[in-house]
Amino acid sequence: MIIRPAVAQDFDTLWPILRDVFRAGDTYAVDPQIGRDDCFTYWMTQPAATFVAEESGEILGTYYIKTNQSGGGAHICNCGYIVAPAARGRGLATLMCDHSQQEARALGYRAMQFNFVLASNTGAVRLWQRLGYAILGTIPDAFAHPALGFVDAHVMHKRLF
Repeated sequence: MIIRPAVAQDFDTLWPILRDVFRAGDTYAVDPQIGRDDCFTYWMTQPAATFVAEESGEILGTYYIKTNQSGGGAHICNCGYIVAPAARGRGLATLMCDHSQQEARALGYRAMQFNFVLASNTGAVRLWQRLGYAILGTIPDAFAHPALGFVDAHVMHKRLF
């Protein structure tokens, strides 16, 4: 498995993965009907960096790093991670999170904050906690989940230095 910076040509492979996750509407606070061009901007050009995880030339996952807030808060980053369905359960999210922390440090970030981790996404919450992220707070009924109704969202944080 290698994790490398994403290039524009990777988006042909990333688009169906991202589209399907966003269309499901059960983990990301992104418009489920986001179009390809807007998704490209959101995932590939707005972040400070975007990476792909690949094995034998096949892209199995991706993540981005972006500044969480501007000005006095610019030392804290935010990341988003997505693993292709066929690659789930193989530890790829852990690898990408570890990689993202190294990259975030190299970019000068002092902490990483996940702004909106759905409480219903128990696998992600458990993983982030195992990797040292603390739940700083919980926003009640923050997300209209398509199957569960309104669910809480956590703000999670980890110092990088």
